Amino acid sequence: MTIDTAAALARLRGLHRDGALAERFDEVGPLLAAMSAEDAARAARLLARADLDTARELHPSLPAVRVTVTGHGTLEALRVALVGELARHGYVPSVRLTGFGSYVFELGDPGSELYAERPDLAVCVLDHATVFDEVSVPFTAEDVERVLAGKIALWRGLAARYGESGSGTLVLNTVPLPRLWQARLLDHRSRARLGAAWRRANAELLELGASADRVVVVDVDPLLSSATELSDPRFEIYAGAHLSDALLGAYARELGHLVRARTGRAKKVLALDLDGTLWGGILGDDGVEGIEVGHGPRGEAFRRFQGVAKQLASQGVLLAVVSKNDRDTVLAALRDHPGMLLREDDFVRILADWSPKPVHLRALAEGLNLGGDSVVFADDSVHECAAVAAGVPETVVVHLGGDPALHATTLLADGWFTTTEVTAEDRARTRRYHEEAARSEFLAAAGSAEEFLAGLDVSVRLAPAEPGETARLSQITLRTNQFNLTTERLSPEEVRERAERPGCRVLAISAADRFGSNGLVGALFLRARPDGLVVDNFLLSCRVFARGIEQAVLSAVLHAARDAGFAAVHGRYQPTAKNGKVRDLYPHYGFTPVEEGSRFVHDLVEIVGVPAHLTLHVEGRVVPEASPEALTI
Repeated sequence: MTIDTAAALARLRGLHRDGALAERFDEVGPLLAAMSAEDAARAARLLARADLDTARELHPSLPAVRVTVTGHGTLEALRVALVGELARHGYVPSVRLTGFGSYVFELGDPGSELYAERPDLAVCVLDHATVFDEVSVPFTAEDVERVLAGKIALWRGLAARYGESGSGTLVLNTVPLPRLWQARLLDHRSRARLGAAWRRANAELLELGASADRVVVVDVDPLLSSATELSDPRFEIYAGAHLSDALLGAYARELGHLVRARTGRAKKVLALDLDGTLWGGILGDDGVEGIEVGHGPRGEAFRRFQGVAKQLASQGVLLAVVSKNDRDTVLAALRDHPGMLLREDDFVRILADWSPKPVHLRALAEGLNLGGDSVVFADDSVHECAAVAAGVPETVVVHLGGDPALHATTLLADGWFTTTEVTAEDRARTRRYHEEAARSEFLAAAGSAEEFLAGLDVSVRLAPAEPGETARLSQITLRTNQFNLTTERLSPEEVRERAERPGCRVLAISAADRFGSNGLVGALFLRARPDGLVVDNFLLSCRVFARGIEQAVLSAVLHAARDAGFAAVHGRYQPTAKNGKVRDLYPHYGFTPVEEGSRFVHDLVEIVGVPAHLTLHVEGRVVPEASPEALTI
């Protein structure tokens, strides 16, 4: 918001002209974010020709992502658009196309180059030509139905093969039916049969995405609109481009959201302005009765936007108010206005006074124990958006414009909150933060930290992970940054594989106190090897910091390791920009540094005890046995 689109494009072109794109790649994401869609597409064409391998070497702190794209038709437009989308989200991308029409070989042969390069994302683009190329002319609806059945069986088999032998995530898509093919059948009965068969095939694809491990199916239908054509007959015939550049660009946008979700970069907080954003009018001038919400066309548009925010909150997004208004008047509006869909309890924080909004947003992130890059700020004022973009550059800024009917479209366009799976913990998140506010009040009333902890009545459960906890444990690895010893991100399938691997344990940490359950708040990943037990990673939610939980859990693991016959316990710390809080965790609890402060070992002689203020429940065998079977992994 602090640089206009033309200036951003000019800057990026200058970097490209000077051969400095790789060296200054850390500037690319913010520049792309400032551009219009048209200018970002122009910039993507420059980036697609840049030396991004050098950019990865020069910027090791930027996340890198490797994508392989395969399919039936010409897909260069998708490669270019995807490079731009991933760069816009702060990644250093590597996007490779396989040979034209080679997807069956690439996915069907574990010895192919696609398998060898082990991409984070393997994208197989399916189009109507994959079906109609095998339909004879003339044809009937029954002919297409038979070919579709064979294709679904093929695609299922390829997905299963990738699940067995591939890495990362396989992305497929539903296949849109062009009117040009349906119109070749002259009777409505045949058209109806073709449409029904086509929709059944797409439904089977979507079911595959809902049930298969490591497979995501993108539903293409919502990407199509009057402004996004499915294909251009000229490009389809002359260039083998079965899907339009506009549709492939929209597909790339969806893939960008998917990569962000799979690498733990989904946003967690939606901070909302009020006047002109959640209701019409100026609360301070019009009063509670005079604002527009729930009555009249504009009022209904604002109410519907509130419904979108409430829907996001029901799935784990934390809502906050950041408004220049009188707090008491804001609370009165949220409590008493009959048209309001969002109420006071829907928000985890209500920051309403006359302080600058950047100040409020920094306080909001700090109060929630999150980074500013976890927040999306939405406001109808271009001036406030510019102020926040300049004052809190790590926060995503969404300018909603003036028409409330478009607020939802604008907010949801970039999929900032897209996640891999919504868990029970997500659905309870707002309630848990309200309970946390009660804890904070209790802390303020306590005479000391010791008195607070003694009165909190903390209870911790440590046990091997159960199958139903896999999604939440994956989410902890994806979204936890501060108390995360190695920042290794794991999908639900990878968590499940770790839990089932011989000689390994995945431990779930749950906590509760006098104010309620905190739910599943942490995880340990353990592995046996000949010289001892290895803690591959230790993670804990920021909501339960400073309660002695980490000490209790380490005490239990160390004692269990000694009892199981291990000679030592090894730990590793991989520093990141956000996990400095746990730099000294291992030394603090009796581990000795053995490799320049990144690796540690505990000799299991003197083991820290469980804090007196806390009750620990250990269930099941939390460490593997130090047996020959466990040590052969």
